[in-house]
Amino acid sequence: MMKKNYYQKMAVLGVLLLSLFGFQKYTDKKTDHFPNVQFVSESLPTEILTEFDPNELDENQWQKLGFSEKQTATILKYKQIVGGKFLSKEQLKKCYAISDEKFIQLQSFILLPENNKDAKSGSFNFEKKSITVSGKFNPDQYSQNDWENMGFSEKQAAAILKYKSFLGGSFVSKEKFKECFIISDENYAKLAPYLILPAKTPANFNPYDRKLNAQKTKIQITPFDPNTLDTAGWMALGFTEKQANVIVNYRDRNLKGSFKTLEDIQNCFVISPEKFAELKPYIKLNSATMVKNSDTKKTEFKQQEKTDFSKTDINSVTFKQLLEFGLDEKSAGSMIGFRKKLGGFMTKEQILETYNIDKELVQKLLSIAPLDNSKVERYSLVDAPEEWLKNHPYFKYSADKIIFYRISNPDDKKIWKLLKTKPEYEARMRLYVK
Repeated sequence: MMKKNYYQKMAVLGVLLLSLFGFQKYTDKKTDHFPNVQFVSESLPTEILTEFDPNELDENQWQKLGFSEKQTATILKYKQIVGGKFLSKEQLKKCYAISDEKFIQLQSFILLPENNKDAKSGSFNFEKKSITVSGKFNPDQYSQNDWENMGFSEKQAAAILKYKSFLGGSFVSKEKFKECFIISDENYAKLAPYLILPAKTPANFNPYDRKLNAQKTKIQITPFDPNTLDTAGWMALGFTEKQANVIVNYRDRNLKGSFKTLEDIQNCFVISPEKFAELKPYIKLNSATMVKNSDTKKTEFKQQEKTDFSKTDINSVTFKQLLEFGLDEKSAGSMIGFRKKLGGFMTKEQILETYNIDKELVQKLLSIAPLDNSKVERYSLVDAPEEWLKNHPYFKYSADKIIFYRISNPDDKKIWKLLKTKPEYEARMRLYVK
């Protein structure tokens, strides 16, 4: 009798185990795994971006902006979900396929109002021009005015020329021309029959090699007065457009319009010692510029004080000093503006995150100038003023959560756990937390 009961119990246990395994196998098959969204790390160089309306972008154009096929599909599906049209930058930013870093890169180029409230006011109407082509043409030979006359905006025309420069000075082929971000499929279809370019890109094409070859081309230098050269004149001497603009700005703003000595030219950051040695025999300076002293009415040399950047704190450097170093107004303004929003830089790496700066020049500045962050305001999450949280670039998107959580959890460690922010965002925020 006991053996019979024992076998019955074992049989019941076996049935239960089989049922359990079967249920587990069934539920595993039914589990829906949400597809992982992987963000593309490679982004389009900001110097060849231009203004765009995200409502007009097709699948190819989103991919040209650096998004993967899955991300592009998600963005287009999200557009349908919100009614078939993005109304504001605020709404576009909520699309989870667009990372915060990518949105920051694109933000200033997006032709949309900042938020839905502005959109409803109806004050944002962007003009869309049609593209007209009169006949066959070689796009390599087109100037800024030529592209504008075709129907592109000033910024779009500039972006096309910068894209050509990015390729090494030539569009190379119709394939490469089509890859230009602002050339939509619709506009390319209009232009393609008239393009005097090969259809296919050569197999050995390398834009980097083309740039090197262009730089190695022998420049024919003749005697010149550096005080009469404009941007084009300096470019004719072998400088890039960016370098030429820096030289002109340095001369006109920092030296009051003229180089007075060879040393003034040599001190310009973008003129390397090798390049200066090459140019020196051909430089013809007029006699030193004299200025009138309004108090004494006598002429005397005007000596300009120079900033010692090795002793100039990054957190106190002025707009004028940044111009003196060689930055243009846009870069200097962006750097000062970002510093003001942050309340001061905590690390030099932050400065390179500043949008719209000349990273090459700023990197040079950072290698010379010190950074003192001792006077930068820092708070705990519990004590941070609400206004500070809502205005600080690193905290404003989490400000409401922090204010809510600290009411019932006045402890920084607990608030951090509740926030559940990405590690990279938390690392930036902790720079400003006591």
